[in-house]
Amino acid sequence: MAIDERKSLSSNIMQNIVLENREKLSISGVLDVLSFDDQIVILETDLGLLTVKGENLKINKLSIDTEEVIVEGEIYNLGYSEKDTDKKGTGFLNKIFK
Repeated sequence: MAIDERKSLSSNIMQNIVLENREKLSISGVLDVLSFDDQIVILETDLGLLTVKGENLKINKLSIDTEEVIVEGEIYNLGYSEKDTDKKGTGFLNKIFK
């Protein structure tokens, strides 16, 4: 599904994010886990890419069938960004050699 299609469907999409004591994060509407380690988790959600930053992060529950993820650890930051697959040549090296 393209980003433009997602934007048009975003009024019908419901996503819940529950953060308990900055230690337990429950997220619904997760399509895929793109990357994770003990300091950063990057999730593809119905509403865009969600980046979770912190320390000692671990994924306690991952269910692609129910689109739910639970992340535990010391959570410092949550941020959304759009997955931009249509842009080419916007990487760091392409900017230097422009």
